[in-house]
Amino acid sequence: MDGLSIWPYSGQSEFEIVLAPEAIEDLRALKACARASVRSALERHLRNGPEKTSRSRIKRLQGVARPQYRLRIGEVRVFYDVAGSTVEVLAIVPKSEADLWLTRYASPQ
Repeated sequence: MDGLSIWPYSGQSEFEIVLAPEAIEDLRALKACARASVRSALERHLRNGPEKTSRSRIKRLQGVARPQYRLRIGEVRVFYDVAGSTVEVLAIVPKSEADLWLTRYASPQ
């Protein structure tokens, strides 16, 4: 992974969160309040349970090999993969662009 780890990893049943270069650009493009919400949600939902799906927040994507998951944060969607103890955030996109992003970048199964 060539991304940036933006949070320290303690190694105690917590996941390291790594942002791909494209996700870093996506995060920087958000307004400050949205950026803060995304950072907070990444820590809250992906640090300890990135594979724990819910009815509305975390969804395991069907029909694609990559990305594996989608995290919903208001009007923002975060696409990510989990490998071992690492969460790799692939993209952070507005809800209105999520389907287009998946069509363009998702890897079919």
